[in-house]
Amino acid sequence: MKFQGVLFFPVTPFAADGSLDEERLAQHIESGVSAGAGGVFVACGTGEFHALTPEEIERATRIAVQTTAGRVPVLAAAGGPVPVARDQAVRVSRAGADGILLLPPYLVTAPQQGLVRYVEEVTAATDLPVVFYQRSTARLTETTAAAIAALPHVVGLKDGIGDIERMHRVVRAVRAVPGTEGFQFFNGLPTAEMTAPAYQGIGVGLYSSAVFAFAPEIALAFHRALAEGDETQVTTLLDEFYGPLVELRDEVPGYAVSLIKAGVTIRGLDVGGVRAPLLDPTPEHLARLAKLIDRGLEVVGA
Repeated sequence: MKFQGVLFFPVTPFAADGSLDEERLAQHIESGVSAGAGGVFVACGTGEFHALTPEEIERATRIAVQTTAGRVPVLAAAGGPVPVARDQAVRVSRAGADGILLLPPYLVTAPQQGLVRYVEEVTAATDLPVVFYQRSTARLTETTAAAIAALPHVVGLKDGIGDIERMHRVVRAVRAVPGTEGFQFFNGLPTAEMTAPAYQGIGVGLYSSAVFAFAPEIALAFHRALAEGDETQVTTLLDEFYGPLVELRDEVPGYAVSLIKAGVTIRGLDVGGVRAPLLDPTPEHLARLAKLIDRGLEVVGA
C-alpha cells in the first residue's frame, strides 16, 4: 500500500439531531477524491475519532470504501484500550478498509516495550496493514520504532510530536532494519504544511492535510509548489494563509478540528458542528476563517 500526493482526512458530518450524516459524508469524500486526494483516512483525528462510537466508525468506514470504489486507499482509525482497539480493527476490516491508523493507548504512559506489546496485540486482531501514530502517550525511541516497524502488519509511522531531530533518528533506525524498504513515514502534525519543508529535509515527504478537507485547491497548490521547489509560492502561502490559520487555530483548544469542520460548511457543504468536549468556532472566528480561505484561494488563483 503506497501513498502519494495529499492525504485526505475527512470530517465526520452530523445531522441536526447529532447522528452520523451518511449522505453528507459520502458527498464530502467524493468531493475530496475527485479533487485528487492520494488516500482517505476516515474517522481519524479530524473526523472526531474521540467522539465516535465503534458502530459509527464502522459505518463511516463502509461509506468511505463504497464512495472511493477502489480509486484510492481507505484507512480508518483504531486506538485506546487494547480490547476496544482490537474491536475497532475488526470492525474497519469488516467494513472493507485497506488499512488502519493505530492511535496511542488511552491516557496511560507506558514503557517502550509496552508500546511494542500494544501494537502486537492490536495488530493480531486483523491482517490489515497498519500505520502507527506516534503522539501523546506514545513517544517512541529509535529502537522501539525499529521494533514496531519490523512487526508483520506495520507498514508506516505517522509522527504527531514534531521533534525533528528525534524523528530523523527514528527514520534512520527504521531504514536500517532489513525488509523495511517500503516502510512509509508521515508528518501528522496539525496544519502539517507549516512543517512540511522541514520534514522533507529528513526524508519524510508524506503529510496529512486538514486544509484539503475544506480547500483542496490551496492544499494541492502548496503540495505542488513544495514538490517543484517553488519557494516563492510556498513562502507566500505559509505567510498569508497557513501561518494566520495556525494563529487562529491556537487561540482555542480543539480548533484543529473545529475550524476544519467549519471550513467545510463555509465552502458549501453543511457538515454540522463538533461533538463535546470540542466547541464550534465563534462568529468572530468564523469571519476570520472565511477571510483566510478567500485569501488562500486568491493566492493560488482559484
